[in-house]
Amino acid sequence: MTNETRVVGIRQEPVELFKILKFEGLVQSGGEAKFAIVEGRVRVNGVVERQRRKKIVHGDLVEFGAEKMRIERADADEEAETSE
Repeated sequence: MTNETRVVGIRQEPVELFKILKFEGLVQSGGEAKFAIVEGRVRVNGVVERQRRKKIVHGDLVEFGAEKMRIERADADEEAETSE
């Protein structure tokens, strides 16, 4: 178990909270993500968040269990270079 904060790049803002959990592989489905949020198991910027569709933007810190994720804008030029 690690306390490191990982960086999650997003291409557009905002992104709904449940999608972050799903796309980062922390849950199996969007439904599971929404359930975890409603149960109060997710924090955004240190505060328990119960809105399934909470809008997440650059600079937000999302915590779920032992996972900590800092949301950053993904640079489209960098992504293009790494995928070539």
